[in-house]
Amino acid sequence: MDALKVLEEFLNTVDERSFSRHGRIHAGGEHLTSPGALADWLAARDLADPGVELGQADLADAIALRTSLRRSLGGDDDCGGGSTEAFADYPLQLAPGRSGELRIAARSGRRWLDIVVETVAVAVCRGDWRRIKLCAAPDCRWAFHDTSRNGRGRWCDMNVCGNRHKTRVYRERHQQAT
Repeated sequence: MDALKVLEEFLNTVDERSFSRHGRIHAGGEHLTSPGALADWLAARDLADPGVELGQADLADAIALRTSLRRSLGGDDDCGGGSTEAFADYPLQLAPGRSGELRIAARSGRRWLDIVVETVAVAVCRGDWRRIKLCAAPDCRWAFHDTSRNGRGRWCDMNVCGNRHKTRVYRERHQQAT
């Protein structure tokens, strides 16, 4: 599975969407509700360590990292603290790769956590991180990989969130004109 896709899915293990579509209200929520739910999520993406049982600390660390990453995407990081402090718990270093090249390595002792942290670090180095975004719709905030040519995509789905926004702006503009 594509590393950025796994990262996108990790960011979306919390669903903040609260909009109504076709008369149905979307009920979001937390998907990582227990160590077992985290283990299931990791196993489905081949990130679980065989024979390693996850505990509350693993769940808390996963949620804390996800929250910090989402805050940085949303511009909620104040550079003087906040989520920036959470990243200090994940130091990186250079390590030899399988074919002798150097790679960025995290050393938390938990393979799944190291993969997520390393994926973020590599995405930042390559410039891909700026293309991971949160939907601009305040009632959505779904994480997505912006594949637009100019990298200025704002909506997770132009046909849903983008259309709702443009329709809302159009109606407001016409109400003010009357």
